[in-house]
Amino acid sequence: MVVLHHTAMATALAARDRLCDPDPGAGLSPVSCHYVISETGDLWQLVDENDRAWHAGAGAWGAVWDVNSHSIGIELANTSAHPYPEPQMVTLEALLPGLLSRWSIPPERVIGHSDMAPDRKSDPGPRFDWRRLALRGLSIWPGASTGEARTSGRDEQRFCEDLKTIGYLPPEGAGLDLMLRVFRMRFRPWAEGQDLSAQDCRIAADLAARFPVDRGIR
Repeated sequence: MVVLHHTAMATALAARDRLCDPDPGAGLSPVSCHYVISETGDLWQLVDENDRAWHAGAGAWGAVWDVNSHSIGIELANTSAHPYPEPQMVTLEALLPGLLSRWSIPPERVIGHSDMAPDRKSDPGPRFDWRRLALRGLSIWPGASTGEARTSGRDEQRFCEDLKTIGYLPPEGAGLDLMLRVFRMRFRPWAEGQDLSAQDCRIAADLAARFPVDRGIR
């Protein structure tokens, strides 16, 4: 799979240096990723695609619990407080097709760090344009019909089952509120209120219907 991150640092150079530092000190652990993309669209490859990078940490997606060993990590230079610049998105859109082709990665396995670690991470955050990637076949997005379909109301159990079908695995002890927040951050960042809505359920059902029954490692 591909995991997208934001650096949450002041500059792309600072993030690149941190990702290349084998001894960051101050109780910090070494971290790494395969690619970094700056705000101006500069691309740096830090780790060979054949090698494991330490970018994902604890978490899971579908049947994959060791995400570091089954993913390409891409860091996008962003503090999380502003939209992702056009040059950066253009570079990402140029990079992803080759990755997906070389590693036979389907669009549904291009995910955010928050998707696989919902209790720890929020990147790439609500300002990242997932719909834009999906329109280019590089990720997934709900179909237009989900906003028009008639609803049978809210169904928390079905919603949670659909999330698991998509790949979301709630951490131990996590409640519906956490999973709803993470799901909305990616697919409905404009949504208001804290309660599960019929629209949340429709969107989750639409996305889940696109996934194969077998969620094993592919």
